[in-house]
Amino acid sequence: MKIYTKTGDDGTTGLFSGKRVLKCDNRVELYGTVDELNSIIGISTTMDMPKDMLATFENIRHMLFNLGSDFATPLEPKSRFEPKRIDNEDVNYLEHLIDDYDAKLPPLRNFILPGGTQCAAFLHQARTVCRRAERLAVALSKEELLSQESLIFLNRLSDFLFIASRMANFLAGVEDITWKV
Repeated sequence: MKIYTKTGDDGTTGLFSGKRVLKCDNRVELYGTVDELNSIIGISTTMDMPKDMLATFENIRHMLFNLGSDFATPLEPKSRFEPKRIDNEDVNYLEHLIDDYDAKLPPLRNFILPGGTQCAAFLHQARTVCRRAERLAVALSKEELLSQESLIFLNRLSDFLFIASRMANFLAGVEDITWKV
């Protein structure tokens, strides 16, 4: 498979539906941000991520790839290629993880600053990129039909990334950095 096709030399890219759009299209910006998020999570897994968190993040990275292809394939008109779309099962998976991690962590009594271990710091960065993806998805949903599950997924994922950064610090024996007013 060739890496370059030259079809994007005019500033356009193809959606899975076959439609060509400008590379600055809101949909392309959205799934590009999801790709950026996946890359940052990939970096965090190469840092000092605790071993019992690695499989979880491998699953999430696959879900993010599904989410990117979901966003790259408009719901209407129907595409000849139908990707694995984000669904309630994916949202429930994140909610279960959030509840599980939260039960193991000391109660949060203050706002915390990004930092601690390198892994936790990158997970905080991933959280902020996830929030940007969520804002882009909400904006696009005002122009085009997006699945409600994909919007909910991004909201839960940013919550999970926050608590996962705390868990990375906790498992490494590093205290979260509290905000001093």
